[in-house]
Amino acid sequence: MKNISGVTLIEMLIGVVISSIIIAAMYTTYSVINNTYSRVTDVAGISKSGRDIVSMIMRDVRMAGYKYYYGYNEANELKAEGEKIPRNDYLQFIPGDTDATEKNSHAPIVIYRNTIGDKTKVGSGDPLAPGYTILDESTEVNNVCCDQIHIVFGDFDAGATVGAGEQYYKKYKISYFARALEKDGDRFYGVFRSKKYWKQAIGQDKGEWVVDSSECPGDDCYSGELVREYLTDMSFVALDKFGRIVDADPKNPDKIYDIRSVDMTLTFRSASKTGFFKNLKQGTTRQILSLGREPEIFSEGQAAYKRDSIFITVHTRNLGG
Repeated sequence: MKNISGVTLIEMLIGVVISSIIIAAMYTTYSVINNTYSRVTDVAGISKSGRDIVSMIMRDVRMAGYKYYYGYNEANELKAEGEKIPRNDYLQFIPGDTDATEKNSHAPIVIYRNTIGDKTKVGSGDPLAPGYTILDESTEVNNVCCDQIHIVFGDFDAGATVGAGEQYYKKYKISYFARALEKDGDRFYGVFRSKKYWKQAIGQDKGEWVVDSSECPGDDCYSGELVREYLTDMSFVALDKFGRIVDADPKNPDKIYDIRSVDMTLTFRSASKTGFFKNLKQGTTRQILSLGREPEIFSEGQAAYKRDSIFITVHTRNLGG
């Protein structure tokens, strides 16, 4: 045992110091990599979810104004008068060109500028945003936000039964609008989507928009569901075939059918400020430009969020001719 050497105190201290340096270097490296990964994931999330919702809006805008025409069918013509499928869409059409009828407008595309909430809301149901608090419609998160768009299109169900008072021809209204949300003290806007159904059974001259799933085919109507949070701005501009701006207001019915495309911009921000814009100088400002709206100016503190804008033009293939 006398020939076995131990470790001196100085050697132990040197080992502790070296180990501490190694651990500190490893932690610093991990922290940098983790923060970078979080930023990249956040940015990727903004871009991906933004593209997803734009795809949804594109699909609906392209359906605007679609109407089904059953036409002549020999087997149908041989049926008794009360059992025939009508050749044409028999549903009531409301232009919405007055204050009293605006809410029930059947215009294919309606755009309201700088309006929060669903202006054509029906029923008493509130939008759904699980995990978030929906703030009052008068609550402002930014100085400018947001537009809303309402899209009406038709459908058809050859399996409907005349005797049961069902509808052969269908009509839906899809709306995209913004509401102010709050989560863990953070306030921002969310994009909501609602789906209404025009209820008018065969033999009735008048109908109404409904959102109750029990009155809607497939139980897929709703007053509004959150489809994307952390919205900064959402804007829509309707254009005619010459690229001129069209006031897509139902009170201008002659202009609404001139719409050939819709330009839209959606701007989202990151969920956190971590790691973004560290090198901003004191007094630095940034601005976000939207369609037909004043630029929004962000100061140094506000600009710490990462923002991403998506701009796209959608052609209304069922309008015109």
